Amino acid sequence: MKLTRRASWFLTAFGVWSWCIWITFVKNLWADASGLAFHNGQPTAYFWVHLLLAITSFLLGTAVGVLGLRGLRALRTEVRRA
Repeated sequence: MKLTRRASWFLTAFGVWSWCIWITFVKNLWADASGLAFHNGQPTAYFWVHLLLAITSFLLGTAVGVLGLRGLRALRTEVRRA
């Protein structure tokens, strides 16, 4: 499958955006003082569920970003051959 330059850049940007958003979320989750994430110093179910969501999003964002980078690299190689 061949990706267009636009699609490749979109996938790469989405991967970077995903990391930026979820890193911020995990920092905020870790520093939560409202009692949702931690109760008496112990992580709650809310914490574990949201941490799992963040890890899944990191993995998916990485996979999507890698696809975008591979598409850009393939396009660059194609231009060099021409």
